[in-house]
Amino acid sequence: MLMRFTIEQRHLTDQTGRPVRDNPAAVSFHTCEAENVDDAVRLFVSKHRGEVIGNVLKFPGFHAVATVRDVDGVYTLQVSPSSSQNIVPIKE
Repeated sequence: MLMRFTIEQRHLTDQTGRPVRDNPAAVSFHTCEAENVDDAVRLFVSKHRGEVIGNVLKFPGFHAVATVRDVDGVYTLQVSPSSSQNIVPIKE
């Protein structure tokens, strides 16, 4: 059974490795449907052609945090379950 997840993507560094500060575009929100939080992280990382750095930290209630690297820099993902009723699509 698929669950809907909200993923907060927060950039930590840019392509040159410099910290990202005071940039509203450094935080974005995405949605995905997956069977569990591991699959949600895997699908997001695969779609963005990134790689997980270290381990995915899982918390009770289908929550997770991961650090990811791709061509745009390094960012954290905070994954949490979201309601599938009255969905307003989030623009990517």
